[in-house]
Amino acid sequence: MVLFAVPALAAGMYSGTHGGHEMMTIGKPGVAAKVDRTIRIGMIENADGSMAFDPVSVTVKQGETVRLALTNEGEYDHEFVMDTHEQVMEHKAGMERLPDMSHVDLNATRIAPQGEGEIIWTFTSPGQFDFACLIPGHYELGMKGTLTVTAN
Repeated sequence: MVLFAVPALAAGMYSGTHGGHEMMTIGKPGVAAKVDRTIRIGMIENADGSMAFDPVSVTVKQGETVRLALTNEGEYDHEFVMDTHEQVMEHKAGMERLPDMSHVDLNATRIAPQGEGEIIWTFTSPGQFDFACLIPGHYELGMKGTLTVTAN
């Protein structure tokens, strides 16, 4: 088992702690044994130079624990970051300033070409959130999507 230290300045809107994990507006890291379902998301590069997630829209229920199974089908590194629109844009600005920064954010992962990764997440707050690849230029080429959390 590999453990990672998470610095206090990880991206996201935090609202306190819960069960030893910091709570973000979008939710908190989930427990694999409690996953309700898996959602597969591909990271693709198109012949016209555009980039995208497939699907570009995901809906989950408040309180649901989801395994986001991510597959990078392209030739470039991609990342998956999910948060409020404001936090995604703040993270994007940071990536533009420091494009080689490494991430330790619990709500994000970077995946090498032809690689796979996952985020297990419990969505605690209803609302509209964003997901995006914030490697400089990728967002502008279309790598963004909407994550909707419906109320119970």
